Amino acid sequence: MDTITLWPLAALAAASLLVGFSKTAVSGANTISLAVFAAVLPARESTGVLLPILIAGDILAVLVYRRHAHWPTLLRLFPAVAAGVVAGTVFMLWADDEAVARSIGAILLLMAGVTLWRRRARPRPPAEEDTDEPSRGGRLKARTYGVLGGFTTMVANAGGPVMSLYLLSAGFRKLGFLGTSAWFFLIVNTSKVPFSVGLGLIDAQSLMLDAALVLFVVPGAYLGRACVGRINQKLFDRIVIGATVLGGLQLLLR
Repeated sequence: MDTITLWPLAALAAASLLVGFSKTAVSGANTISLAVFAAVLPARESTGVLLPILIAGDILAVLVYRRHAHWPTLLRLFPAVAAGVVAGTVFMLWADDEAVARSIGAILLLMAGVTLWRRRARPRPPAEEDTDEPSRGGRLKARTYGVLGGFTTMVANAGGPVMSLYLLSAGFRKLGFLGTSAWFFLIVNTSKVPFSVGLGLIDAQSLMLDAALVLFVVPGAYLGRACVGRINQKLFDRIVIGATVLGGLQLLLR
């Protein structure tokens, strides 16, 4: 990481700006940042560099959307997510870069396919205005998405698309989606830090790179906050699902 040249560094800066944007506007777009970091840096090391940047974006998102979180959903998810994080940590003890990338890509594409099938089978009538309240979801679905979200966020910081698909399938509108997602990832990403340090993914060298890149998260978050009110719900859903598919394909075929 001490030999990164100008253009790769510029790509990482743009990806960090997109982290801020995704945290305050379109959560699923985070897969693009994940793909850029994994392309510029070794896949395993990229997760350690990206994590503090994600936490910075989570803090900004909580400051903006903290009042729109749906805590019953969060409390229902956390036990399953914890199990997924532990499983992801065990996986990272032996997995190489190729195994990490292909496993996450396959999971993202599977979740996108399931969500599209559900939405086509039971189309949701459009609401007249945003609401923070989701529809009632089954415990099995929450546990399934929770374990997958915990596993993917530990292995490659790719829990965003999985949780985005769960929140969309649960019927969240924009503000409830963003508020619940903001608190979820601030808590989960912060809890991952000891695991990442233990695996050697976060060290003094990676934190030095983070210190430079985190400066780009703030303007990205401001841009996302300015744009979120201009994105209609139908387009919002499509962007989230589309970003998930693109990120999954990139990881699977790299």
